[in-house]
Amino acid sequence: MKRGIDVSENNGWVDWDAIKDAGYDFALVRSSYGRTGVDDMFRRNVNEAHRVGLICGAYHYGYGLNEWHAREEARHCRSVIDDAGVLLELPVFYDMEDADQYKARKGFAFDPDEMTAMCRAFIDTIGLDCGVYASCHWLENYIDWQSLGCPVWNAQWSSNDDIKGFMWQYTDGALIGGKTFDANILYEAD
Repeated sequence: MKRGIDVSENNGWVDWDAIKDAGYDFALVRSSYGRTGVDDMFRRNVNEAHRVGLICGAYHYGYGLNEWHAREEARHCRSVIDDAGVLLELPVFYDMEDADQYKARKGFAFDPDEMTAMCRAFIDTIGLDCGVYASCHWLENYIDWQSLGCPVWNAQWSSNDDIKGFMWQYTDGALIGGKTFDANILYEAD
């Protein structure tokens, strides 16, 4: 079992030495979002995490509304990762939740079959070790994660009773070096 954080440019400048000193082993770093968005801190965050001895994976925040969009997002995510020239020891995760209500505003149906198909399209297109990120509620109601056969990163902050998968995001309140981060447990790692 390893402990880690997930970060994006929204976390600002991360003190990676403080992360390592706090006992963390890995980082999941947002690479991209939508069909054109690039996280401006991706390369720096991965390189700095590696500098202090952490292993890394990435995640892409999806704004897709159909399978075609999911494939376009996968190609974009892969391009960002390739252009950054960074090593990822952990999978790339597809986060298709709707935290900012974009999908809801666009009339997305939240049909479980379509959402699972979108996840499959992203996974099949990216050409990298890939999984899905979602809350326990989404995994139980919207994404047939078992049919995908991929790593699952499960966000469940209340308890670990219903944890599914390879990684668990257990809090959004880990205070490290004066900043607050999402913290995770990795259950399986090479």
